[in-house]
Amino acid sequence: MEYTPSELMIVSASRALEGSRVVFVGVGLPNIACNLARGDHSPNLELVYESGIFGAHPARLPLSIGDPTLVSDATSAVSMAELFMFYLQGGLVDAALLGGAQIDRYGNLNTTVIGDYANPKVRLPGSGGACEIAINAKKVLIIMRLKQRAFVDRLDFLTSPGHIDGQNTRGKLGLPGAGPELVITDRALFNFDNHSQEMTLFQIAPGESIESIQQEVGWPLLVSENLREMDLPTAEELALIREELDPQGMYR
Repeated sequence: MEYTPSELMIVSASRALEGSRVVFVGVGLPNIACNLARGDHSPNLELVYESGIFGAHPARLPLSIGDPTLVSDATSAVSMAELFMFYLQGGLVDAALLGGAQIDRYGNLNTTVIGDYANPKVRLPGSGGACEIAINAKKVLIIMRLKQRAFVDRLDFLTSPGHIDGQNTRGKLGLPGAGPELVITDRALFNFDNHSQEMTLFQIAPGESIESIQQEVGWPLLVSENLREMDLPTAEELALIREELDPQGMYR
């Protein structure tokens, strides 16, 4: 079946969530991916939103993390302080989905500025809760489109730590979470399954090649010996996305 690049990302993220119980999520593609996972293979998945909602069952696509629809049938609604201290820092979040304006080879993210911090070309939204989420979630899935301006050799600002400098830097600093496990893009998938904890290309979309992916990445890519084509969305997954989760096509 025909699918859009966004639908490929949603399906890839949904499948990566299989086996997770509690997921920290935002709006947009990550939200649809979590609801697809819950409707497909993980019916007991619990969604946690930064605004203080645990176990959300939104009646429609939320427009922001403060959208009142998030409270619909939620298990609990608490303050942001309680959510971060008792749930996230308490080690109760199995997985989190994050994105950013820039990412480097170790999965570190920038959502603060493009250019010099004191005189930036672009002032971005900042961390929000992303830094704490990246530190404390048991694992992190990163979802962002593959673009040369985003996959950079050196971040303009490190907002949320990934594997930092690799070589178990996170462990040496005592960060509790395992860090990024997967980078999901519209053209390829990357993991960190190597000793250096450097991003490794291990799946590519149909029609792509190592060379076409490398053109969008600002450092020499590591490529898995078992490189293969990405698994495509099924008719059932696409029907669920198009008919129930995002019928107006806001994100897909």
